Amino acid sequence: MSLNRRSFLEAVSMLAAGTMITVPASAFGLGSRKLKVVLVGTGVRGTSFWGKRLVEQYPDILEFVGLSDINPGRLEYAKEYMGVNCDVYTDFDKMLQEKNPDLIIVTTKDSTHHEFIIKGLDYGCDVLTEKPLTTDEVKCQDILDAERRSNKKLIVGFNYRWSPYTTKIKELLNDGVIGDITSVDFHWYLNNYHGASYFRRWHGLRQSGGTLWVHKATHHFDLLNWWLDSDPEEVFAFGDLEHYGTNGPFRGDKCRTCNHKNECDYFYDITESERYMKLYVENEKYDGYIRDNCLFRPEINIYDKMSAQIKYANNAVVNYSLTTYSPYEGWRIAFNGRKGRIEAWQDIPYFDNDSLDQSALHAAEMNQGNSDVDFAPVIVHKNFEDHSVEQVKFERGGHGGGDKRLHDKIFVNPESPDPLKHTAGVRDGAMSILIGIAARNSIESGKPVRIGELTDLVPRAKRI
Repeated sequence: MSLNRRSFLEAVSMLAAGTMITVPASAFGLGSRKLKVVLVGTGVRGTSFWGKRLVEQYPDILEFVGLSDINPGRLEYAKEYMGVNCDVYTDFDKMLQEKNPDLIIVTTKDSTHHEFIIKGLDYGCDVLTEKPLTTDEVKCQDILDAERRSNKKLIVGFNYRWSPYTTKIKELLNDGVIGDITSVDFHWYLNNYHGASYFRRWHGLRQSGGTLWVHKATHHFDLLNWWLDSDPEEVFAFGDLEHYGTNGPFRGDKCRTCNHKNECDYFYDITESERYMKLYVENEKYDGYIRDNCLFRPEINIYDKMSAQIKYANNAVVNYSLTTYSPYEGWRIAFNGRKGRIEAWQDIPYFDNDSLDQSALHAAEMNQGNSDVDFAPVIVHKNFEDHSVEQVKFERGGHGGGDKRLHDKIFVNPESPDPLKHTAGVRDGAMSILIGIAARNSIESGKPVRIGELTDLVPRAKRI
């Protein structure tokens, strides 16, 4: 069944980072003309997930006609790495005027997403933005207003929803196995390899990434919103910076030149990555961005421990925490319902009797190639009955196997039913970041923050 261009872009609105399935251009009703795409922000995410992979998987469907970045050196490397032969621009507005694209992909620093999203929509282009949508409530409202006055589509995607494991949880909740949900305990642990990396990069500055309440937890809050099928209503939170930043025992200029290489447990050797050397180190001279910054530099101003209580419009209450310096990386969740309890987890070593290589764990998750299939338990407790164990298919690569299932939906069966509401829209993107923004505001004010007071979006007890 063929799709027109609008249907294609609406389908892409479900897209998240990962590989794609090649299909003929005729499947999207584009005829012989390819979709004209431009990319703004040529960091690692932009040049790989939204760059090289698209080039390799969609040669008959789309064409990159322009790349934009403030760093001319990264632009030239991006062009080479992606394998494209298009013009490059340090002036985004000039690129729009000269290339008149169909679709703009935004993968810049989080704090600048709004700038390019709004310019793109106002120019008359469809826009696909990397998560998070933006970093504060004012920018979020500006984006919502821009989309409303535009006849174009703003695209935000989530991939965690599509993994078999998270999908099984959604099925059990939808089936009412434990009745109406009254409370949830959700805890996410970043290990001292992956977690530390955020404090090494621009994400360690609140003014750039909005803190990990927004940049990282947007994934987690989207899962909660989807699982509970309700909007958040009020948030009260605590947070602090007590491990990284000025809390370190010593500090240096950057890892490459640090005098404490031999004694620092967090030493990171960027020279081992040819790609990062070419993309970042060789281009520091243009904008001063250091990719292997010291984790203990004094300018770090985000939280490294976070805890929040979230009240939903359907009266469910969530206790959430995020730890950024855990010995292991994983998560666990428990849903308490009127008829019982569901418990689930991923990568908790002592639960699974596993010894996981923490340095390789994140790389395996991001791997878009073939992944080993295993089974992981979901525990279902019913009141006054013995518990049961649901063995659920689990894949390590591609965000738990979610990426390829998302792409199958988009490109193989785009009009197939979506009974579990896997498909995510702009409202989903906004509601996920608004929890993090509310949590951040709550820490600073010492008071609970109501979601409905942040933008003009009104929380719904039941999501549509």
